[in-house]
Amino acid sequence: MLALLKRLLFILILTTAFAGCVYAQKTVQTDVLVIGGGVGGTAAGIQAARLGVKVIVAEESVWLGGMMTAAGVSAFDGNHNMPSGIWGEFRAALYKVYGGPNKVATGWVSNTQFEPHVGDSIVKSMVKALPNLSVLYRHRFVSIIKEQQRVKGAVLRNLQSNQLVRVMAKQVIDATELGDVLAAAGAGYDLGMEASSQTGEDVQVPETNDIIQDLTYVAILKDYGPNVDCTIVKPAGYDPDEFDGACTNYYKDKRRIAPNVDAKKMLDYGRLPNKKYMLNWPGYGNDIYLNIVKLDDVARERELEKAKQMTLRFIYFIQHQLGFKHLGLADDEFPTADRLALMPYHREGRRVKGLVRFNIKHIASPYSNGMPVYRTGIAVGDYPIDHHHRKNPAAPQHLGFYPVPSFSVPLGSLIPKAIKGLIIAEKGISVSNVVNGTTRLQPCVMMIGQAAGALAAITVQEKKDAAAIPVRKVQAQLLNQGAYIMPFYDVKIGHPHFAAVQRIGATGILRGTGKPNAWANQTWFYPDSPIQSDRLAEDIKPFTNKSIAAKGNLTAQDALSITQAIAQKFQVKNEWAWGDADKLQVQLAVQWKNWGFGEWRNDVPITRLQFAVLLDAMVNPFALLPVNHQGQFELKY
Repeated sequence: MLALLKRLLFILILTTAFAGCVYAQKTVQTDVLVIGGGVGGTAAGIQAARLGVKVIVAEESVWLGGMMTAAGVSAFDGNHNMPSGIWGEFRAALYKVYGGPNKVATGWVSNTQFEPHVGDSIVKSMVKALPNLSVLYRHRFVSIIKEQQRVKGAVLRNLQSNQLVRVMAKQVIDATELGDVLAAAGAGYDLGMEASSQTGEDVQVPETNDIIQDLTYVAILKDYGPNVDCTIVKPAGYDPDEFDGACTNYYKDKRRIAPNVDAKKMLDYGRLPNKKYMLNWPGYGNDIYLNIVKLDDVARERELEKAKQMTLRFIYFIQHQLGFKHLGLADDEFPTADRLALMPYHREGRRVKGLVRFNIKHIASPYSNGMPVYRTGIAVGDYPIDHHHRKNPAAPQHLGFYPVPSFSVPLGSLIPKAIKGLIIAEKGISVSNVVNGTTRLQPCVMMIGQAAGALAAITVQEKKDAAAIPVRKVQAQLLNQGAYIMPFYDVKIGHPHFAAVQRIGATGILRGTGKPNAWANQTWFYPDSPIQSDRLAEDIKPFTNKSIAAKGNLTAQDALSITQAIAQKFQVKNEWAWGDADKLQVQLAVQWKNWGFGEWRNDVPITRLQFAVLLDAMVNPFALLPVNHQGQFELKY
């Protein structure tokens, strides 16, 4: 009896000792596992679920939306003129909540600013509408499940119960902020800056290094009224000179870059609805240089405390030194004890080595860089190259606002070169360090996530690897969802011929004209312009060898003859009467009116829009010639 009691006591001691340890694993199955519920991850999950597959999104926090909500960067950078897909839906929902576009144009950094908790609620409502999409909140990525070079799932830890969850999936998406999944999977990656000699980019980076962009721990301040003193306790190590040059109200050290805004304008930079202010001030504000990418979770938290303290010191500077005592940490935003954001704003992490490495040459000269990856576009962006390095003197300081036109992100940048079963979303796509300075912004990342979700769903449905899915199939699915694949400024999503222009633009038959334009770069299609025959003669060669007049504007009859030549070469069979010229003219006359172009006349110049619609409707060049991930046509004729 005594021996039995001793044994029971021993078991009780063991049970107590291991109460805080990891519980036994449970296993769940899904079609698509998205690790990271940030901007890209939630868009990926939503899009994949909309295409009918079963999706699980694993998110560490209790919020969805990542940098635009949980990190507090609730001011959209770029793509105001290209409301593509889920990004356009999200913005429309914001307009509905606040009462229209003017109600969210509150600060000067962005056309669209909102309270983070509102963004979180909108994303969650989009997720809730999809019964085949589940979210595992408070679940952290632990390890990858892999067979040889194929990812099969992941092990997650429930941060509340400490239980391990084994999720088996047909397709995994890495939507983590720092590329933790791709690293664990053994996909090759880059971290930091590449030398210009390595990338071929003319940006004067002399040597490769491990420098990444500064990060920020964002705070949301709230106006509590003129008679309320919200000044926080003076943080340890506070020195107002740390923020010397943040605004003209405090500028002593003339060796620092001179500020060009006063304190009020500095705060109005991130002014949100309902008398709130996003505190994400670059330069001598609350940016901080911390490279925590390769640290473990404990070490990351320890380092990030430095970022939090930086932001608290900046808040005290604003309240005490600049006199804005009525601005205090918002008590109705983040569910955190310190009222700071749930997570830091990471501008950069690991970048996978993908099927395509997207660099600045592809953006600056999309039609003449030797690799026409614009043909493979799955997301668009228009923000300038914007690097934050002020807090790291060792970093090159000249990479802010490098002039570029708007651009298309290539599909191949989402697909790892070395690993199967994994697709990349968020900031971990295959881009150069320089290009990360524009692809990292919220709308672009949201579109990248949507494309990753579409690709993942197709891989599941067709039982193929991501690299084997035709580029055009992914693009067509995105166009069906109201997304952009070409960055045309002047033919927007509401245009009746939007999709036709997007498809023809992606073939290169009619090319856009890029224009760097400060904070909102552009690419113009010029839909109402005539077509120069000499330019078209070169661009249409993959589709027909028909000779085209060397000079002058293309007429409607010329356009029809070219279209007929393409139909003959590719043996197009559809509803058009290719063998009966008279009947074809009758059909065309009817459709020309239906398309909104009036009377068909053979002898008048045809516009770029008209020719795009004609080609798209009659022969659909977009579908005639497949393209590989490098944008080269896979010629069959």
